[in-house]
Amino acid sequence: MIVDCFTHIWESSAEIGIDPLVRRGWQRSGPGGADDGAQMVATTQQHLEACGPVDRAIVLGFKSYCLEAEITNDAVATYVQEHPRKLIGFAGIDPTRPKEALLELRRAREELNMRGVSIAPPAQNFHPSHSTAQRIYEVAAEMGMPILFHPGIGFAPATRLEYARPMLLDEVAREHPELKIIIAHLGYPWVEETIVMLGKHPGVYSDISWLLHQPWQAYQALLSAYQYGVMDKLLFGSGFPFTSAAQTMEALYSINHLCHGTNLPTIPREQLRGIVERDALELLSIPTDGHPLRRESDRAIPDDD
Repeated sequence: MIVDCFTHIWESSAEIGIDPLVRRGWQRSGPGGADDGAQMVATTQQHLEACGPVDRAIVLGFKSYCLEAEITNDAVATYVQEHPRKLIGFAGIDPTRPKEALLELRRAREELNMRGVSIAPPAQNFHPSHSTAQRIYEVAAEMGMPILFHPGIGFAPATRLEYARPMLLDEVAREHPELKIIIAHLGYPWVEETIVMLGKHPGVYSDISWLLHQPWQAYQALLSAYQYGVMDKLLFGSGFPFTSAAQTMEALYSINHLCHGTNLPTIPREQLRGIVERDALELLSIPTDGHPLRRESDRAIPDDD
């Protein structure tokens, strides 16, 4: 089972608070745009094409009153409902207005059939363990909805990086041990904090989206995860539209090329393959509504050489 745990769709990058005029090198040219400062789009057709190599893909909503930005849950749910055997929707929830957030959370689960929650404290201007957010986490756990926490480093300059550090989720994981938590992008740039969180809390996971476009940093991060013994907590994620599933897989399987001709340690290939083929839906206890899941166990994997 190959599950892409981090993808977006949008008609304008402003919907997620990204100003196309201030994008930096980390936002490389990908399936949805170019590097010249032009507006980046992520259409549903582009998304489906980019998700070709995977069995299932999680599509994330987004809501930020602070940035006045939103990828509506209705838009995500409508798209997911058109492809129920392929896509899974995560609701974008902004906990800074708790009453509205709770109503939207229940609507997303009960009416829109969304299976998880997407929250970005730096882009929503709140401390992850703030009391107003704790009720959101509690209800999400009760409904069996995992929460993906986005570090928000690629959003607008107005984001608060002091709320992005993975260690701030330690209290959340302690207070809600039944809640499944995904730390996006291995918590980049605070990778070591994420790795410690993965080792400490059984219900905390992380995806590798947006990491592989910087091979040296990605190699160091994955090597640290391997040496710390938490590779089984890493989930596959492409980060569409900034890159595709195929591009991410190719970069991941090529990561040991950096070690050729050196004494640097390599990451065992079966460990890299484990990231790609890990059944994230089972780990996160995400139901599939009885839809048969397409399994492709005999995929072609590029050689190291």
